[in-house]
Amino acid sequence: MGWLPPLGEAEWQDAFIRYQSTPEFRKVNFWMTVTDFKGIFWLEYIHRVWGRIIGLVYALPFLYFLWRRYIDQRLGIRLAIGLALGVLQGLLGWAMVQSGLVDRPDVSQYRLAAHLGLAIAIYGYLLWIAMDVLIKPQGDRQAVRLRFHADTVVAWTFLTAITGAFVAGIDAGRAYNTFPLMGREIVPEAMFDLDPWIINFFENAATVQFIHRAVAILLVVAVLALWLRSPRRIGAWLAVGVVVQGGVGVGTLLMGVEIWIAATHQAGAMVVLTFALWTAHACRDDS
Repeated sequence: MGWLPPLGEAEWQDAFIRYQSTPEFRKVNFWMTVTDFKGIFWLEYIHRVWGRIIGLVYALPFLYFLWRRYIDQRLGIRLAIGLALGVLQGLLGWAMVQSGLVDRPDVSQYRLAAHLGLAIAIYGYLLWIAMDVLIKPQGDRQAVRLRFHADTVVAWTFLTAITGAFVAGIDAGRAYNTFPLMGREIVPEAMFDLDPWIINFFENAATVQFIHRAVAILLVVAVLALWLRSPRRIGAWLAVGVVVQGGVGVGTLLMGVEIWIAATHQAGAMVVLTFALWTAHACRDDS
C-alpha cells in the first residue's frame, strides 16, 4: 500500500475485501467486520511504517557523516554492515508475511524465528558498536578472565530468545500453563509424538515449550555463576534482569499467555541481552 493508510470509507472497504481473500480471514477471523479489521490493521501498519522510519533515521545521517568524513573507515564499514542488515531484515519480514498468505492462517514459525533473530542480532551489533565508541575497556585482568563465560552468556541469551520465538510461532505457550511441572510431568510424554522425530523440536508444542523452559533455566544458572565469579560484581544488573525475566516468563505461562505479559516478557529478553552485552564488553581489555 505504500506509506499511507486507507483514507476514507471506500479505501477501508477495498482493503478489507483484499484481507478477506487471505487464509487468516477464511480460517480464523471470518467473523470480523471492517471495524474489527481496523484494529489489527493499525498494529501491522504501525510496525511496517516504524521499520521504514528506522531505516531512514539510520541511513540519512550515516550517509551525511560519510560525505563529511566525520567517521573513520573502520567505523564506516561497521555501520555500512548495519545498514545492509537492516535492508535484509526488511526483506526477511516480507518473506515472513508471505508465508501466511498462501494456505496457512499464520506465518511460518521458522521465518518468524529468523525475523526476530535478525532483529535481535542487529540490535546487539549496533549496541556493541556504540559501546566501543563510548566506553573504553578498563582492562581489569580478573574481568578479562571471564570473557569466555560472558560471551557464552550472550550466545545463550540469544538462543533462549530464539526458542521463545518458536514458542510464539506455534502458540506452544498455551499447551502447558503450569510450572515447574508441565501438566503433571517434568518431561511431557508428547515430546516425540511427531514423525520424523526431528520436527518435534520445531513443530511439537510440548517439545518446543520444554526446550524453552530448559534453555531459560540454564541461562539463569549461567548468569548467576558469572555474577558470583565476577570482580566488583560487574554482572549484578544482568543477574537481576535474568531473575526478573524468569519470573515474568513463569507468570506468562500461569496467566495463559495474555498479550500484555507476553509482550513484557519479550521486551524483558531485550533488557537481559543488553545487560549481557554490557557485561561481555566489560570483560574486554584495551588491546
